[in-house]
Amino acid sequence: MQLVGDRFTSETALFGNDLATMPNFPAEIRAPAGTLPGVSSFQLHFADYDILTAGDRPDVLVAMNPAALKANIDDLPAGGVLIANTDEFTKRNLTKIGYNTNPLEDDSLDGYTVHPVAMSTLTRGAVEETGVPKKDAERAKNFFALGLLCWMYHRPIESTERFLNEKFARRPELAQANILAFRAGHAYGETTETFAVTYEVAPARLAPGTYRQVTGNTALSYGIITAGEISGLPVFLGSYPITPASDILHELSKRKAFNVTTFQAEDEISGIGAALGAAFGGALGVTTTSGPGIALKSEAIGLAVALELPLLVIDVQRGGPSTGLPTKTEQSDLLQAMFGRNGESPVPIVAPRSPADCFAAALEATRIAVTYRTPVLILSDGALANGSEPWRVPEVSALPRLDPDFATAPNSPDGSGEFWPYLRHHDTLARPWAVPGTPGLEHRIGGLEKADGRGSISYDPENHDRMVRLRAAKIDGIDVPDIVVDDPDGDADVLVLGWGSTYGPIGAGCRRVRDMGFAVAQAHLRHLNPLPANLESVLRRYRTVLVPEMNLGQLALLLRARYLVDVQPHTCVSGLPFKAEEMQNLIIEAIKGGSA
Repeated sequence: MQLVGDRFTSETALFGNDLATMPNFPAEIRAPAGTLPGVSSFQLHFADYDILTAGDRPDVLVAMNPAALKANIDDLPAGGVLIANTDEFTKRNLTKIGYNTNPLEDDSLDGYTVHPVAMSTLTRGAVEETGVPKKDAERAKNFFALGLLCWMYHRPIESTERFLNEKFARRPELAQANILAFRAGHAYGETTETFAVTYEVAPARLAPGTYRQVTGNTALSYGIITAGEISGLPVFLGSYPITPASDILHELSKRKAFNVTTFQAEDEISGIGAALGAAFGGALGVTTTSGPGIALKSEAIGLAVALELPLLVIDVQRGGPSTGLPTKTEQSDLLQAMFGRNGESPVPIVAPRSPADCFAAALEATRIAVTYRTPVLILSDGALANGSEPWRVPEVSALPRLDPDFATAPNSPDGSGEFWPYLRHHDTLARPWAVPGTPGLEHRIGGLEKADGRGSISYDPENHDRMVRLRAAKIDGIDVPDIVVDDPDGDADVLVLGWGSTYGPIGAGCRRVRDMGFAVAQAHLRHLNPLPANLESVLRRYRTVLVPEMNLGQLALLLRARYLVDVQPHTCVSGLPFKAEEMQNLIIEAIKGGSA
């Protein structure tokens, strides 16, 4: 289903629609087939206007077996189209997931437009001439379903056939089998009289430019590569594979031509240790992980704080605690990112808001890391990592340039000709970054506290107090843009404030509420530490501030503590994103509650 969903998405992107996707799959490598925990789904929302979410409810549901039907039928609205593979609705499969009768034959689905299709049988007949084994023939039924959908929505088909020929280049018989199944599904829709309606969605009106479909992990990877190019720094990724961050390692491992080195470490600690060592050596050090890995990397992140070296730490959040829900999304690592280290060790935090925005977030995190000599945490999440949308490829000439400004000569203010590794820049409070081996810049760094300026080991209480406050002041003084409020009418008294992947559902909910004639304001945080300078004044401007989060209210807790503003949290930890309808109802309730 993930492969078919990705192919339908690619065809839709090539056609020019705006889109958003939501892959949803089990955590187990081989989840029990035909069971509810083993259901793998892929939801795609596309239109001729700007899309913000993968949609609350699908107009069409393709159920390849009874488990898929039972897991998803409640999301299908009344009158929605259900296409079911009847060959899988056997008594054994029905019993396995608790159906006493076949729902395709009783009256339980009368509220939907049901199309029973014997996909397995039709696929086997279509591929029989290739001579592939029955098992391989059965596997091609997903491309039968894809062909049927491409016919229903007038999607182009040429690129999928090219894809299959390339994917199975070493097994041409499998390529042919899948292509025949794909064509059979398309022909079935065209020749059968079952489907009375087809749909044609015009291309979206997008700003001129070159577009491609990206997932959040791909966009992060491209952002890291670009950050290395605009700064002139070699990129070094030290990483240990972990869901849902592993795709960044996979993508960067292909990009050696861009001066990218990837190191798959034996564990999380080794991964960040290698990346930090690369930063000491004058590279752009990067490490990727999810919440459990951040816990293991915490001591090394604290070391990076003490060393004051640039380092990108990417946390693609997932459901927890412990192993939790590895393939589901959550925003529950914010407090860990803020405080999950010993001692006073503040770090900047940047959170992308959409899959395509992950590219810009990587560039911004690099700007902060290099300019202020600090590790930076990027908080992505599973919905962004696996979801996809069109991305407008930026012009190279429009990209900013970033100078790492390496130290090149001794800098001691006393004229001794020494190099002082902790002599700070008067504006940024950043210390100099000296590449090992540069003549005259020999210096010592490490985890023990350093003397201000000279950098020698110091146990002096007053010096420690000063260094702790200097490191905190450096982070507090990072230049971040003001938060921008979207308040079209200018008279809203309810503000919905979000961060990370809640941007889409909040935006879709606000759009619905405004279409109903209500006024509501929306704002979204990219910088979570430090927070924008104008945030307090924005919060105090509105009677009610709603903060939807996929956790138990972590940002709300921080805002209440810092600004003494009674923000109202709205929380969800189901492993799934918010729905636009949920946001709509929340906002309307807040608006009406204030006017009552």
